[in-house]
Amino acid sequence: MLTAVWVAVVIAAAAFVIGVGAAVYVMLKAARLITESSAALASLREREDLLVERAGAVIDRAGAQIAATETITASMADVTASMAELRGRIAALAPARPGTSDSGGALTWVAALMYGLARALGLRWAARYRLIRRRGDSAPEAVPGPPRPAPVGGRRAALPGRRGGASP
Repeated sequence: MLTAVWVAVVIAAAAFVIGVGAAVYVMLKAARLITESSAALASLREREDLLVERAGAVIDRAGAQIAATETITASMADVTASMAELRGRIAALAPARPGTSDSGGALTWVAALMYGLARALGLRWAARYRLIRRRGDSAPEAVPGPPRPAPVGGRRAALPGRRGGASP
């Protein structure tokens, strides 16, 4: 027969076996979790290496782009300097504009006025002494007055926007 001590020992042994079984179960689950975590960490390390390589390649390309941008910026600075020099040369070669404080301004005005007067008088003289062609006449008739000088390089219209050439 079993005494109370034996019942207590059997209960304790059963509790110990259940406790050890639970501990083994938990340890097996923990081992499995640790194995999966190790595999995930190894995968992350591989991805990390790949990511570091890609980041290095991106940084190298960015460096190359920056170098190209610096080259373009330097050439643009050269172009800007060349344009400033060209602008200075053009300003030196261009005729003076009216109203500027340049000493050639008055001279330019006088030259333009003289050219305009000579042109207007020449056109008026040409219109007054030109050959008039009558309808049905085959030969032109000269208007009395001084003879007209021969045109150099062909006939030139006095007012290019009008039909029929020169008209006063």
